[in-house]
Amino acid sequence: MRDNTIAPYFIGIDVGTSAVRCVVGSIDEQGAPEIIGHSETNTTGMRRGVVSHADEVADAISQAVSDAERLSGRSIRSATVNINGSHVEGLNSRGVVAISAASREVQEDDRLRVEEAASVMKMPANREIIQVFPKAYRLDGQGNIKDPIGMQGVRLEVDTHIVTASVPNVKNLEQALEKAGVVAKHRTVSSLASAEAVMTRQQREAGTAVIDIGAGTTNVIVVEDGEVQHIAVIPVGGIHFTNDLAIGLKTDLDIAEAIKVEHATLEKTARSTFSVSINKEQHTFKAEDVHMVLEARMEELLELIDKELKKINRSKKLPGGVIFSGGGSKIKGLSAFAKEKLELPAKKAKLLPVSGLSDIADDVTYATPIGLMLLDMLLDGQHSNSDTTVYNGALNTLSALFKKLRTKG
Repeated sequence: MRDNTIAPYFIGIDVGTSAVRCVVGSIDEQGAPEIIGHSETNTTGMRRGVVSHADEVADAISQAVSDAERLSGRSIRSATVNINGSHVEGLNSRGVVAISAASREVQEDDRLRVEEAASVMKMPANREIIQVFPKAYRLDGQGNIKDPIGMQGVRLEVDTHIVTASVPNVKNLEQALEKAGVVAKHRTVSSLASAEAVMTRQQREAGTAVIDIGAGTTNVIVVEDGEVQHIAVIPVGGIHFTNDLAIGLKTDLDIAEAIKVEHATLEKTARSTFSVSINKEQHTFKAEDVHMVLEARMEELLELIDKELKKINRSKKLPGGVIFSGGGSKIKGLSAFAKEKLELPAKKAKLLPVSGLSDIADDVTYATPIGLMLLDMLLDGQHSNSDTTVYNGALNTLSALFKKLRTKG
């Protein structure tokens, strides 16, 4: 019998706008990841992905951690945590170094040095680098090299996508985590975690965007040729749909939220009305009005997503299309609506198979925390199945790069 008391375990904590979700994972007998605990706690201390009331966020983190500890039987003191909010920005950069070995053979250190060189740039004092994603290398002018190690040359270059964030917002999150007694062992963007949990190898290679629609933000990541090409955070999410319904239907926010949760659809419906019951009181609205409000807001959001795709010349040009995850992806008819507006294949995300607790296996709102747990596992070198990671290259290189970047700022 396996001794669970000594088995390694890994934690992902998703500090979202409306809720904190925690997932605890371990390694099963076949060496694959499994979920052994999870929890969800509502919070009102966040605004559009950033901390607005640290004490409230700390309380929510503490409660989520406590519930996950109780279910998993593990003590949680550190985790891989997401950085969210419109302050998160991606930009492209290039690094250049000379090959250091006398043999002119590219070594591991050369790759790390060129990636570090790409991250050396003038940056405002209130911003810091969160992650550096190598896209492609060049060696003495030869381009499109995925892994230069072992090749010979004099000049090594790399094109990267660098993700930066606001220092005050990152510090506020760290303060909330510290008050909750949790250390951020690794930090990453929400979209990368979602991609980790839902993208197949074929989708990563073909060129695919994962769109995670949360409560206060929509996270976008484009992965092509197995590499991160673009990351963006749009300050629009499920809360904005609720607010629009409250205004359009001239009703209270709690009633608008109930209408959204129970009846949100972008499909034409034969029903003439939608009804919800709040505090034993029935509230009825025209289905046409609900549909019109939701369609207008979703069309605006898709326009903002397409604007991000245009920045990298991928508008209408992603063979893998778009994959929707997060709570906002539960709106009926979203895939067909997005396919028409973006002129791309579109579908709802499906979580990649992970054994263990099955009650969240089909819940796309858990894509980010499950992905964070998998990244926690990957960055600690416990699981290197290439079918479940958007990264390309050796796992130990990724771990070294993340550890190095965590010391920045």
